[in-house]
Amino acid sequence: MLINARKCTGVALAVTVVILSGCGGGSGGGNTTTPVTTTPPVSNEPTWDPGVYESQSTFIAQCESPRTGIDPFTGSAYPDSQGSALDEKLWLRSWTNDTYLWYDEVDDNDPENFSVIAYFDQLKTNELTPSGTAKDNFHFSQDTAEYNELSQSGVSSGYGFDWEFVANTSPRELVVRFTEPDSPAALANVPRGASLITVNGIDFVNDNTQAGVDALNAALFPESAGTITNFEFELIDGSSLAVDITSSDVSVTPVQNVSVLDTENGKTGYFQFNTFIRTAQDGLIDAFDLFVDENVTELVIDLRYNGGGLLALASQVSYMVAGPSQTNNAIFETTRFNDKSGTTNPVTGGTVQATPFYSNEIDYNAGVLTSTLLPSLSLTRVYVITTGSTCSASEAVMNALRGVDVEVVQIGSTTCGKPYGFYPTDNCGETYFTIQFQGVNNKGFGDYADGFMPVASPSFDFELPGCDVEDDFTASLGDPEEAMLAAALEYSATGSCPVVASTEELTRANALGNQESAASTASNQTGEALLSIDNPNTRRNTFILHNKVNEPVIEERE
Repeated sequence: MLINARKCTGVALAVTVVILSGCGGGSGGGNTTTPVTTTPPVSNEPTWDPGVYESQSTFIAQCESPRTGIDPFTGSAYPDSQGSALDEKLWLRSWTNDTYLWYDEVDDNDPENFSVIAYFDQLKTNELTPSGTAKDNFHFSQDTAEYNELSQSGVSSGYGFDWEFVANTSPRELVVRFTEPDSPAALANVPRGASLITVNGIDFVNDNTQAGVDALNAALFPESAGTITNFEFELIDGSSLAVDITSSDVSVTPVQNVSVLDTENGKTGYFQFNTFIRTAQDGLIDAFDLFVDENVTELVIDLRYNGGGLLALASQVSYMVAGPSQTNNAIFETTRFNDKSGTTNPVTGGTVQATPFYSNEIDYNAGVLTSTLLPSLSLTRVYVITTGSTCSASEAVMNALRGVDVEVVQIGSTTCGKPYGFYPTDNCGETYFTIQFQGVNNKGFGDYADGFMPVASPSFDFELPGCDVEDDFTASLGDPEEAMLAAALEYSATGSCPVVASTEELTRANALGNQESAASTASNQTGEALLSIDNPNTRRNTFILHNKVNEPVIEERE
């Protein structure tokens, strides 16, 4: 069995060597033996011992390239000290074995066969869901500085596009979902539904050279602000738009297009909600203050592009919908950890506690509840617009509201299916996200790994009443004529789904909601390998968080 050399530190391993010495060959003073004791150097290098897991503390912050100085986000010195890549991998191994929800389904492979990131990538289950999809589709890591920059400040470098990824190999298709307010893309007046044709003169749709694909990736994802790129788009009406856009540090606006619509069923509130990050709290409060002031009786929450984020913020949103009476003494979500954790949270070391419906504003920097009450509508029904990009904390809102008998009417398509979450954990400058808990609502339900599905007559708990409607790129988000919002308003008025007229433009736009086209295959008809650009959604989701992040919130102390 391999022994971890750290266990031998400070132990002298003595070896005696006998040396024969000749001193002239005479009797009485001839040959003598002189014992010499030497101590080999003690190695502090770690080793991998299959099936044996040392404490995380043995390896944590032992870094191949340690950071120095002060962390600008914490104000404290970085904890890193000099270590090795193997130290980093063995920490990941022990951390996974302690905290991963399905730790007993992870293969214990030799870490020496992988880079640090590649080793982390395979520290997950290979099991499948009942529908045959991967059980864990949400395992990723991100540079810590980049993660902190966006999750705490809502800022990232780019143009301000939010892309609909259709096909990343030729014939490629990349379509604008929306642009961030006041971003370079918005100021260039690039509309929703615009399809990318060329980038800096390179044929985005058809170029299949490595040089071309490298140039496309570099242009789409610039390393820093100040990069000038020429984009040519085909618009929904068939016309073209060519613009030069300069990248900058773009502030994400989580809450957009807040409005109150006068409908035949009364006043209906609407808002587009893109991500559960801390900076969303003020926008959400402003939106619900407006809805309360306007006495709205129906609410449409547009979560079609919301990949998740902070669980506490999801709890606040749910409270603002349901109000105090329906959430009194109820649980927003209970977290279930792996089977060896018992009542102890394996990440924090504290006792497992359910997340309540937070009724107060939260000081997210300090991690405490304030004394300021949130506005609330006390609705018994809410309409939620969803797509396959609706994930995690977004689904937690839907599940939590159903747990206190608020009817959730789902408009759109099946959600991504992630009743799981994690605690982002930094080590050596990389933040790791591995599934550590499953969330269940006040009724104990949390089995929607294949997503929530809108159907006419629900039969299962993961089926919700509502309408199956494709994303409509022919109209702006928040426009009552946009197909998904129109369906929600129709259902609110009549209790049934509308029949959507099929037009050439709408048919083309609806096709964008599908997965990669049949043309996006490993090779084309001539057998030539098709080169893939970086997946824009993968890039975006590592920033905007395809996850449910659990950060402790405590009661404010006097």
